[in-house]
Amino acid sequence: MGIFDAIFYRPLFNLLVFFYDVVPWNDVGLAIVLVTITIKIILLPFSLKTLKAQKALQDLQPKMQELQVRYKDNKEKLAQATMELYRKEKVNPFSSCLPLLIQLPFLFAVFRVFRDGFDTSKLDMVYSFIDRPDALNPVSMGFVDLSEPILALAVLAGIAQFLQTRMLTHNKQPKTDGSQDESMAAAMNKNMMYVMPVVTVIIGASLPGGLTLYWFLFTLLTVVQQYVQFKGEVVSGSQKSEQ
Repeated sequence: MGIFDAIFYRPLFNLLVFFYDVVPWNDVGLAIVLVTITIKIILLPFSLKTLKAQKALQDLQPKMQELQVRYKDNKEKLAQATMELYRKEKVNPFSSCLPLLIQLPFLFAVFRVFRDGFDTSKLDMVYSFIDRPDALNPVSMGFVDLSEPILALAVLAGIAQFLQTRMLTHNKQPKTDGSQDESMAAAMNKNMMYVMPVVTVIIGASLPGGLTLYWFLFTLLTVVQQYVQFKGEVVSGSQKSEQ
């Protein structure tokens, strides 16, 4: 067994089997919910840093757009002014990359767990201290087969993706002169908001329902996290301004 399997894939697979054993009626859907919550808690410190960095970059967009207008004919000056803005505001444009990279192995492992989790041959990987079932029943709530693609879950994942992207990109923009650069930036933000959910639905509709359920739940938890985190920053900022 490779290092990746030993560190990520096998532990997550055993976590799924463990929850499958302990949840009522051995419902794999409930087990996936618990796996999702557990992974979200494990990755919470990294996702907090990622959201904070993304929000900081988003808050700088109005100032960056002003620089784009001011130095639209001088790319070298624009680059210098942008780096100076990052330095002044103490924002690292690459600070959100490392937490995302740390999350990638978990994402790959989760994909394999829910792709292969209903294959009885994979049960050989169950740890000795966990009760090994004869098989994982893919049917949840008595009628939802999570081993097959489920369009409804893909649509829910797409909606959650839209909410996450909209919450992250929604910001009051300054009045501008309608320059081409600003129009392109606005168009890119709009495309991200609407294209990514569509891509999510298309991909989710081709994946096993268990994986799409995880995708939907994880994104939904991220939306809740963003709401709590951003609301807390707004309240904190308001309190500081009043003092």
